[in-house]
Amino acid sequence: MRTTRDRIRHAISFEIIGLALITPLGAWVFDMPMHDIGVIGFASATIATLWNYIYNLGFDHVMQRVRGSTLKTAPIRVLHTILFEGGLLVVLLPLIAWYLDIGLWQAFLMDVSFALFYMGYAFVFNWAYDRLFPLPEWRELGAA
Repeated sequence: MRTTRDRIRHAISFEIIGLALITPLGAWVFDMPMHDIGVIGFASATIATLWNYIYNLGFDHVMQRVRGSTLKTAPIRVLHTILFEGGLLVVLLPLIAWYLDIGLWQAFLMDVSFALFYMGYAFVFNWAYDRLFPLPEWRELGAA
């Protein structure tokens, strides 16, 4: 399993790169000031960073218990991403509606748009991260 230091590096790098991508893109797509999207992005990234650490630690423990390994297949990566973003969606919806002073439906559509972006981004980022920083147990399985 990953060390605490590795998990922190993973979570922080994920959020920094994601924020750098989503802020200008979100401002453009939703025709809102970049500052407002940046504030929502930063608050969301902070919450997501904490969620990322807790969620991935728990997911790896479940993987270790159920499968005996933390090596993820493509279908498990898809499930991992959907569950992560679903949990985050529930937490972020009220924050987006309140800060941007928009209705819950508009906040939901915005949050879902961000979640869809992050689902694809998370899949690619995590796959790349696992290739850049493989665990020794994966090498033993011939999957590195």
